[in-house]
Amino acid sequence: MLGVNARPAVAKVVQPIVARLDRLGVTPDMVTVTGTVGAVAGAVFLIGTGQLFWGAFAVWMFVMLDMLDGALARLRGGGSVFGAVLDSTGDRAADAAIFGALVWWFSGDGDNRLLVLLALLCLVLGVLTSYIKARAEGMGLACDVGVVERTERLILVLTGTGFTGLGIPYAVHVALWVLLAGSAVTVAQRVLAVKRAADGRRIAP
Repeated sequence: MLGVNARPAVAKVVQPIVARLDRLGVTPDMVTVTGTVGAVAGAVFLIGTGQLFWGAFAVWMFVMLDMLDGALARLRGGGSVFGAVLDSTGDRAADAAIFGALVWWFSGDGDNRLLVLLALLCLVLGVLTSYIKARAEGMGLACDVGVVERTERLILVLTGTGFTGLGIPYAVHVALWVLLAGSAVTVAQRVLAVKRAADGRRIAP
């Protein structure tokens, strides 16, 4: 995945920033909340009002903070259980805000019912992608497969949205179609991975 392969290079960039935040007394939870609130606000008030380029840019800047809270937690000796749940909750809220803002814009002044449908389907498949993994891990099963995880999902939707805001025709159409196909494949991959990992195990009555 892009998110995994890029980690060594990204770590070199964020480490000085994380060290500075730690010296200032900033906690991982503060970073998580700031990133979530900023991403949601950027999606609602910019993408949702048709300012697609600046909306995509603002959301991207705030979701980049997602790389900092985990690194900051590791620097402090490990994150908390609450912090992990807060981080996952924030991710889902930001993702929902992005696709919800696209639905809002294109169902109104954006006037494109096809994009409304694509955005809704991508939102649902994104939720399923995350839910399958969370449910599997709750049952003690590993589920790390998938061609489209959150990093890829954000790159596709924000790039397509931003390019559309710059006047490039059909950029968001292409991005959402690719995301829809990739997300559907990912859901299928994860269901099959869970089936193999479960290996016929049954839940005790």
